[in-house]
Amino acid sequence: MIDLPVNSEMLTPILIVILIVVIVVRIFRILREYERGVIFFLGRFQKVKGPGMIIVVPVIQQMVRVDLRTVVMDVPSQDVISRDNVSVRVNAVIYFRVIDSQKAIINVENYLQATSQLAQTTLRSVLGQHDLDEMLANRDMLNADIQSILDARTEGWGIKVSNVEIKHVDLNEAMIRAIAKQAEAERVRRAKVIHASGEMEASEKLVEAANSLAREPNAIMLRYLQTLTEIAGEKSSTILFPIPMSLMEQLFKPQDPPKK
Repeated sequence: MIDLPVNSEMLTPILIVILIVVIVVRIFRILREYERGVIFFLGRFQKVKGPGMIIVVPVIQQMVRVDLRTVVMDVPSQDVISRDNVSVRVNAVIYFRVIDSQKAIINVENYLQATSQLAQTTLRSVLGQHDLDEMLANRDMLNADIQSILDARTEGWGIKVSNVEIKHVDLNEAMIRAIAKQAEAERVRRAKVIHASGEMEASEKLVEAANSLAREPNAIMLRYLQTLTEIAGEKSSTILFPIPMSLMEQLFKPQDPPKK
């Protein structure tokens, strides 16, 4: 082996340059427009910096990055028992963002995990207070209730919950068939009510027509003649036409002899 001579005078400037580059890299930090840096000075909170280029003194200062963009979090499916004792599986999605970086880092260990767990428990507790029909028909009201509760509880963490959306309410096959039977029965009930209402209105009109014809005896004759005209247009070979007894009495009623 050939031993190369090492000149300590040459290594010293190189080490100094490398040390300066490392210090400069660690001192200057760049934060994007949607990022903030929470600065701690010897373990104590100092200030929130950013965006842009900031200076962080190594060893005595530490920085924690915080993303201020809206986070879209999918809440896993939760088993919920409604107020009318129906078991369903519900999942949702929540939209939130950090509005206070200091609180998000200092007041809670992991604000993402904490918000996720709080959303799951709140989803179960709120939906358990409502019937199945309300879950299926009043989703906007339930979304607003869950959003207001989450927003109030995460305020101390520096988080703003902007929206909550219930995505799916999954039912078992037996419950789906029961709901279909209920809907069918409701349709049948409405049809019967509409039919009965029509019969009632028709009977009222018939009574009015009968009263009108009774006030004018000749009107019934005109009505019979009109009906005969309509039947004749059908080109039928046989026409059966009922004649009321009152009309027959008028036809066969003996005429009074002429006065002399």
